[in-house]
Amino acid sequence: MVEIQVALPNGTTVVSADWTRGDNGATVIVAHGAGTGKDHPFLTGYAEALRAIGFSTLRFNFPYVQQGRRMPGPAAHAIATWNAVTTFARTADPAATVWATGKSYGGRMASMAVAEGLRVDGLVYLGYPLHPPGRPEKPRVEHLPAITVPQLFVEGTNDPFIQPISQFEQAVATCREARIVWIEGGGHTFEVKRRKLPAEQIGASLAPIVADFALGGAVA
Repeated sequence: MVEIQVALPNGTTVVSADWTRGDNGATVIVAHGAGTGKDHPFLTGYAEALRAIGFSTLRFNFPYVQQGRRMPGPAAHAIATWNAVTTFARTADPAATVWATGKSYGGRMASMAVAEGLRVDGLVYLGYPLHPPGRPEKPRVEHLPAITVPQLFVEGTNDPFIQPISQFEQAVATCREARIVWIEGGGHTFEVKRRKLPAEQIGASLAPIVADFALGGAVA
């Protein structure tokens, strides 16, 4: 475990992270969703599967989780954290490409950071929260067209955060370079009805999709 300093508007804080160096020349940074932390089984399974493919991985906590709070803090705090952890990753392995990935909230915060100037080689959203469930009139899309790096949306077809799917597809169409990989029947955490799998196994199952995107180097 490592500690990473984050410069927030109201002072400096420290977040904990797990860094493991791989050998394939690419680093995947992993952010958690709003209701979990870096050690959720979904994320540990995902990161372990990426490491088996050769990626360096960096899983981290946002400040609110580090401080024992349940609700996310201001978006500015999450964006500052993304900047700090990306700087750490580039310092730890300067020659590697860097891919920002995140579950739900964590991925959305990465997209906002990149829209504001964070430099990464690509973005992967593990369940992008387009809008609160049942509130399609409140889409979170304004910043997406400003992102110039490749984006991959990994989405469950039954995810209530992206219904109706046509609205989600229209949002992705506004991006400069993006595509969707659908998990048929998957919910927001990629669970599929009548198919009971441990969270770590579900997370691990997404690693090959991300590897193909990151190592392929381009969006079709």
